[in-house]
Amino acid sequence: MKRIYTIFTLLFLALSPVFSQVTLKIQAPAQAEVGRQIRVSYVANTQDIEDFQVGSFEGFNVLYGPSTSRSSSFSMTNGRTTQSSTCTFTYVVVPTQEGTYKLPAATIKVDGKSVKSGTASIEVLPASQQQPQQPQTQQQGGNSRQQRQQQSAGAGGQISGNELYMTVTANRKKIYEQEAVMLTYKLYTLVNIQQISGEMPQIDGCHVQELDRAAQMSLKYERVNGRNYGTAVWKQYVLFPQKTGKLKVPSITFDTQVEVQNHSMDPFDIFFGGGSLSQMVRKQIVAPAVEIDVMPLPTPKPDNFSGAVGKFSVSATLTPDQINANDAATLRLVVTGQGNMKLMKAPTIRFPQDFEVYDPKENNKTQNTATGAKGSITYDYVVVPRHGGKFSIPPVEFCYFDPEQERYNTVKTDSFHLAVAKAKGQPVAYTREQEDLNVLSNDIRFIKLNEFESEETDDFFGTSAYWLSYLLAFVAFVAAFLWLRHQQKLNPNSWSVKGKKAGKVASRRLKQASKLMHTKDDAAFYDEVMRALLGYAGDKLSLPTNELSKENVISKLTERGVEQQVVDSFIAVLSDCEFARYAPSSDTNLAKEKIYQQASDVITQMNASIKS
Repeated sequence: MKRIYTIFTLLFLALSPVFSQVTLKIQAPAQAEVGRQIRVSYVANTQDIEDFQVGSFEGFNVLYGPSTSRSSSFSMTNGRTTQSSTCTFTYVVVPTQEGTYKLPAATIKVDGKSVKSGTASIEVLPASQQQPQQPQTQQQGGNSRQQRQQQSAGAGGQISGNELYMTVTANRKKIYEQEAVMLTYKLYTLVNIQQISGEMPQIDGCHVQELDRAAQMSLKYERVNGRNYGTAVWKQYVLFPQKTGKLKVPSITFDTQVEVQNHSMDPFDIFFGGGSLSQMVRKQIVAPAVEIDVMPLPTPKPDNFSGAVGKFSVSATLTPDQINANDAATLRLVVTGQGNMKLMKAPTIRFPQDFEVYDPKENNKTQNTATGAKGSITYDYVVVPRHGGKFSIPPVEFCYFDPEQERYNTVKTDSFHLAVAKAKGQPVAYTREQEDLNVLSNDIRFIKLNEFESEETDDFFGTSAYWLSYLLAFVAFVAAFLWLRHQQKLNPNSWSVKGKKAGKVASRRLKQASKLMHTKDDAAFYDEVMRALLGYAGDKLSLPTNELSKENVISKLTERGVEQQVVDSFIAVLSDCEFARYAPSSDTNLAKEKIYQQASDVITQMNASIKS
């Protein structure tokens, strides 16, 4: 059986070229310039071609073609064999006048059948008034060559500012606090750039995210002042201002390496290995600074404002809706939209007092866009009811600010109902702080003294010790009642409780960051460290999300009597973490270990300095 399978496999591989579909595709640039050569290629996925025909190139002078090249490949991966072959017909043409033209279709014959390619449109721009230096195989007259040499980089490789520069534009110049604004850095060049580097510097009071520019790096012609520049979107950043007023984005200096022709070299020296026709020249270009007006959010802010700015919607599910006491249920809340999603905190849900509630687990599925983070964040709240009964969970409200409508909007989910059956077996003692006194009384009301035989004599009844025991029990009952009333006033979500638990919450987040330290997900590590730092400051200093800025943190720390050295250390670690998030070092593991240790040390120092 195995031998038959092998024979069929080899037969299929031998006949696969016969059954595969023959295609013919055209390859050409989308833009060209009058008088500048371009290549137009027709690529077939087979070499068994009997004839090749092509239409006329209207609007172009054909300098050469067609030149024919063939290639074949054969590979075997995991026992699977693949093979491919191509045949390419290439023309070198020169556009003669500006406009939009269609390149002609070509036709090939394979096994007596005709296969035709499609056509392609090409935009032809007028010739530049001043041609930059370009390596060309053919020149139209000696004067043209001499002019191009004079207009290119001169002695010493000097490159003028209008041959290579960078611009920066903001999609909006006036925004609200926490609203996203996108900066676009665009490159204009008449020279051959080999390398370019430069990053956004640190901006105080602003959260910065860099957009993925992999799909934006294609070079495109753009006519400026009579010259055809090669342009490309080099970088794009999305900024979330954390304070109001004038946001000043500083200028960025980009270091570039440009390849220019070396006209001072003797051709004989080059021929005998004494030099090169080209040389590398370093050039710095500066993208200008930008100023953005940041407006404060309208006041008064709603009490349930989440700190989110943008457009959002919420949905929620409860599973299961019928459980036994002391079993767990999960309420999943999904916040969907776009805006400052990575900076907002988990919504607060009002669960019944009888429920034990754990910190929500977050699942972030967002991506950076021009309007901020877009996608969804899922919060899973695990709750454990301690007693039987039917419970209602009120609708979850999520209040956000819509900058387009310039108002606060509140979206909410439906309410939920949970049926809890009594736990089997011996009831579990429950001492949760939120539990009402009448629930505790239900726990002890079923104790029946007549079920136990007492070895005490009746001499104890009516004695002073007997009445004293009743008095002590009454005093203990009153003390427990007053203590529970006091604990009811201390809501688990109040700042006093959050302040006491700030260190533990930060420790858990740092522990999670340590797990991410030696992974390739640098962004997740730095986000977790920043969440630990900002979360600790917000909980310890009673600062809501929309007021979490470096200025407010410094002010609150100073009011609490924290030493200036500790304050500076906290701000420095937070700034280093933000910078490392978007400008990783060459040794990322060493950088992450350093920032992790600094964050741990500064939280320990602040925990010792701040008096709760």
